[in-house]
Amino acid sequence: MNQLVENITTIDNELSKRHIDLDPGGYFIIYLDREANLICAKHYTNIINEQGLAVDPETGKVIPAKGKVERTAETLYTARTAKELSVKIIENPSCPVTMLDHACYLGREFIRAEMALISGQEYIQD
Repeated sequence: MNQLVENITTIDNELSKRHIDLDPGGYFIIYLDREANLICAKHYTNIINEQGLAVDPETGKVIPAKGKVERTAETLYTARTAKELSVKIIENPSCPVTMLDHACYLGREFIRAEMALISGQEYIQD
């Protein structure tokens, strides 16, 4: 790995350790549909409890950050590019994103997904 890539990776890894408040508007699971050449983002609703944890509005159970959770998505967004997906979500009158840091995170992830789609690399949401 060259020095620039190492520096960028170090910065990103450090920033990933900081505390962030969760968006009461919900969360997204991002993945690629390689057959259709699409970036996909499933939006799920949640409630943020007193401890700052995301809770399933139907069951009242805490939604784990890792692992498989069986929930039904509120909306499926698909697009050919990161920019197209961002516009579909953020410029939608019923946009579920309520926090600027969440919008920034989604933009970064959509770009990562687009780069993986173009390069054929695996995409794993951060």
